Formats: sequence, structure tokens, C-alpha cells
Amino acid sequence: MLAIVAPGQGAQTPGFLGPWVEVPTFADRLNWLSAVSGLDLAHYGTEAEAETIRDTAIAQPLLVAAGLLAALELFPHPADGYPLVGVVAGHSVGEITAAAGVGVLSAEQAMVFVRERGRAMAEASAATPTSMTAIIGGDPEAVLAALAAHGLTPANNNGSGQIVAAGTKDQLAALAANPPARARLIELSVAGAFHTVHMQLAVARLAALARAISTHDPRTRLLSNADGQVVHDGREVLNRLVGQVASPVRWDLCMAAMGDLGVTGFLEMPPAGTLTGIAKRNLKGVEVFALNTPDQLEGAMEFVQKHGGAASASPIAGNPTWRLVVSPGKGQFIRTENFETDTILPNHSTVGMVKNLRDEVPVNAPHGGIVVEWLVEDGDPVSPGQPLLRLHPTVESADATEVTR
Repeated sequence: MLAIVAPGQGAQTPGFLGPWVEVPTFADRLNWLSAVSGLDLAHYGTEAEAETIRDTAIAQPLLVAAGLLAALELFPHPADGYPLVGVVAGHSVGEITAAAGVGVLSAEQAMVFVRERGRAMAEASAATPTSMTAIIGGDPEAVLAALAAHGLTPANNNGSGQIVAAGTKDQLAALAANPPARARLIELSVAGAFHTVHMQLAVARLAALARAISTHDPRTRLLSNADGQVVHDGREVLNRLVGQVASPVRWDLCMAAMGDLGVTGFLEMPPAGTLTGIAKRNLKGVEVFALNTPDQLEGAMEFVQKHGGAASASPIAGNPTWRLVVSPGKGQFIRTENFETDTILPNHSTVGMVKNLRDEVPVNAPHGGIVVEWLVEDGDPVSPGQPLLRLHPTVESADATEVTR
């Protein structure tokens, strides 16, 4: 099974788009996204210095544009790609790239959203001098205890061997002066304490904007940074994109879900390297591919063909998304109500839960509809994104609910 992922802020390096702008289709599309974002993305991706692209308001649109346009070079007709891709995820701002890649947002919506996200987070960062530090190694419990002692937040949990601390620069300096045993600290190229309470002002601004954004349901499995669960409702994806600005990124749980799914190939969009490095430490036996230059596209497509395809694709890739209720994660499915065929379910009806050793996660039907058939039995084991229930949509009228079969 193929996983495609998009990196977060800090992955950018000076000139990383240099080879890409030599590709005419990439350059034309980059000009368009520059117009949408109000930023000269070609300049920032080819000529700007490291300190310039460290600016949150520049880095975030630059990263999303790079990932989306590289994906279009890999899959010129996106609909042809969905059946090949088993699961998609993005780290931090990369989750916007991932959401647009699976069709939740258009490229233009994604660029406006990320532009405003970057601006709002930059303004929130300016209120207090804050930053982030990666902690490599050390005992995980000792690392978390050290963060708590200094009032820091574990803003990213990237799996075995890496936690990212976030807080004020004074708090991070105190941690650097007294680091956890056997741990190495690396200051990150970011301008604030992202995914912490320091970003609450940005959340409020994005929530107001999100109310006017239309969404579509994902065309293949999309994992959420919040908990590693498959999210199949476009509005819920957008709500999570808003909230994750001030909430920790649980990349460890995203990788655990990939393991549950049986991912065999892990392809990272440019600027690639960060997530493939983490995957090598956490997803043993999984082949990785870091796509960084257009001369790798042929090899990347061979990688896609090797690990993707009908046998491992998401079962929702070829179905109208409003007809299916899917499992958010791995576990045992338990029905909470025995809804019979032709039962009319209101929007957001709870139809059951998925139980595993970590959680009991409710399963909702975001769009409601008419029960056509159950695809699993009560008590069956289920995997992330597995279809559970098939529905036909309903049309609400002033007089009655009509079935659109």
C-alpha cells in the first residue's frame, strides 16, 4: 500500500524550487498560485535566503504550493491517482497540502487558507518571543517530564526518538541548559511556538474564515494530525485544520495508522527528507522515497506503481463519498443501534464505535441518509478507512424527506 505525505514548516531550504521552475507546467502553475497568495513564490523558492523563508507568512504558502504542484507533475490527472494511493497525510501545515491533494479543498482555497494561517500565526508569534526545539533520543517519559518542569508543550510527537518542544525562548533556553539525559537538542527554523496555546489568536481568525469555505469529502483515506484517525467528512477535515494550529501534532499516531493499514511504500512530497527520515526509524521494512527534484519523477512513478494499485487502494476512492460511513481507525466495530434497511438517519447520527487498546471512538454518519446495507457485522475487526455502512442520500424539502435513489 502506498502512503503519500507532505512535510511541515522547517523543511524548506534556500533554492529548493530551483530545479522545479525549469519545468514549464510547474512554473506556470506557480505563477498562478503566486497571484492567489499575493506572494512571489518563485522568488522565495529560488532566490530568497534562509532567514527570509523562515518567516511563517512566507514559509507556509511556499510549502503548500510546492507540494501541490509537485503532486500535479506526478499525477497530471488527479482522478487517475486516487485509485493508486492508499492513504495521505501531512505534518502540521502539510496537512493543508494533503487536504487539497485528496480534494477536500481546491488549490486556490488551500492557498488563501494557508496565507491567512501564516499571517495569523506570525502575528501570534510576534506577541511573545517563542520557538520550537527538536529533542532526539532520551527516555520518552524523562523527556516529557523535563518539558513539564520547564512549562513547555510537546507540540509534535514524531514517534520513537523525536519529540518537539515549544514555548517561550526563555523556557527553551532553560531546557537547553539542562537537557534530558542522553538527548540531543536541535533548534528548529520556525518563528513561533506552533501547536500550543500561544496560537489561540490564530485559531479564532481561521475559524471565522472557515465558515465561508466550501468543502468536499476526501477522495481517499486522509489521516488527521490530531489523533491519526481517518477523517472522511470534508467539513470535519477543515475544522481540524483550524484547531491543529494550537493543538499538538501526533505524527506518531499517523504512522501507527499507516502500520495498521499495511503501508509498504512511503512517498514524501518536496521539500522531502524530514518525514522519510522519521519513517525509517518508525516504519521498519517500509520503503521510502523522498521526491525533491523533477528528474526524480520517473522514479517516483515507478515507486507509485510498485506500491499502489487496486489491491491496496482506499475502498472509498471510486465511490461517491456521501454513500459510505467509514471506520476512523483500527479496532473492533460495535454497533450502538441496530439500524435496519431503509431507516432514515439524520446528519451526524452515531451508528457505532471502534474499540481498541487506546480508545473507544464513536462512528458518525456526517451526511445522514437511508440505510442500504451494513458492510460489516457487529463485533467485526476493522481497519482505518474501511467502509462500514452504505447509505443513499436524502433531500430535505419543506414538506417531507425524499429519498434520492
